Amino acid sequence: MQDLKTELAEAVSEAEWDWLAPHARRDSLIIVEPGLDIADVGVAIANDDVSRVQHWIEESLIHKPSPAQLSDWNLNQSKRFHALIVQPYVLIQE
Repeated sequence: MQDLKTELAEAVSEAEWDWLAPHARRDSLIIVEPGLDIADVGVAIANDDVSRVQHWIEESLIHKPSPAQLSDWNLNQSKRFHALIVQPYVLIQE
C-alpha cells in the first residue's frame, strides 16, 4: 500500500485558471508558495496537522488568493497551476 504522500504527489496535476475559478468563488482555494512541497501540505491538511499548517500560515507560505491575484488570473483564464485536491480544499502552486 502506498503512503499518503506518494499518493498525493501522484495526484498533483496541471490545471488552468478557468477550471480553478469556481473553487476560488467558493473560497476553497489555497495557494502554496514555491519552495514548499505541495504534497507535504496536502498530507498535513489530510492528517489535520494543525501545528504544521498553522506555522505555514504564520509564515505566509500557504494562504488564500488576494483580490489582486484573483483579478490578474481572471484576465488570464489559461494561466496554469499545479493543483492538488484535498477535500474540501484545492491547493494550487504557480
